[in-house]
Amino acid sequence: MAAQRSIALCADDYGLSMGVSLGILEALDAGRLTAVSALTNVDRWPAMGRELARRRHDADIGVHFNLTLGRPLANMPKFAPGGVFPPLREVIRAAMRGKLPMEEIRAEIDRQIDRFYAVMGRAPDHLDGHQHVHALPGVRTALFDALEKRGLTGEKLWLRDAGDRMHRIVIRGSDMRKALAVRAIGRGYRREAVARGFLLNEGFAGFSDFDPQSDYAAQFETYLRAPGERHLVMCHPGRVDEDLRAQDPVTVTREQELAFLLSPRFEDVMLNRSAALGRLRREV
Repeated sequence: MAAQRSIALCADDYGLSMGVSLGILEALDAGRLTAVSALTNVDRWPAMGRELARRRHDADIGVHFNLTLGRPLANMPKFAPGGVFPPLREVIRAAMRGKLPMEEIRAEIDRQIDRFYAVMGRAPDHLDGHQHVHALPGVRTALFDALEKRGLTGEKLWLRDAGDRMHRIVIRGSDMRKALAVRAIGRGYRREAVARGFLLNEGFAGFSDFDPQSDYAAQFETYLRAPGERHLVMCHPGRVDEDLRAQDPVTVTREQELAFLLSPRFEDVMLNRSAALGRLRREV
């Protein structure tokens, strides 16, 4: 029998809405997640964060740094002049041209990390980014600076590297367009993070086109192919509510992902791939 490969499974977007958050808590309670990434700039975060802190789970809890959804925690006249974050394509374009207002972004980084501390009463176990903005040039350097300032280097925290190796992306064949695009915008991210003493996952999957007609169980199986040494899979489970519908186009598939995670089929897929859930915080 093949040795089991440890897989970290992280649910993104905690705090986005009550429905999304409660769905993630269901998966946590069932022991089907090993990490949760929280949006700390959203209105739901304080209440849902306290609910998360109240529960004792064997899972890493971290910051899902955000520059593209909702509102900043304070005024950002250059980056978000209308009081709302710009769309992803504009953020990427400005980052690649070195045109981001970094003073404003550094301040927002501090605010979002500080809001995690304020609600959870402790440091985050990890940090990643909504729509992978944490890996963008300029943004990543500012994030590394903010974490170093708080002493969160080495084994105190792990960072998400969403840009996997080319051969692994090809073997999985799951939404390669997104996987390759994220790999491209994050070029140099891993090298800079390692040079500054941060720990990262090694191997990443979970890209999806969020098509309600797709078989998520079959898609999930591809995420377990060609795993890295510290393989991380992202997912987006949750319950759909009006709050979610008003903010995000990804709705129905969140319910489908949650149903799969809570089903016996999840166990079957993991068993067939000789995979077992494990925390990156402990393994790194």
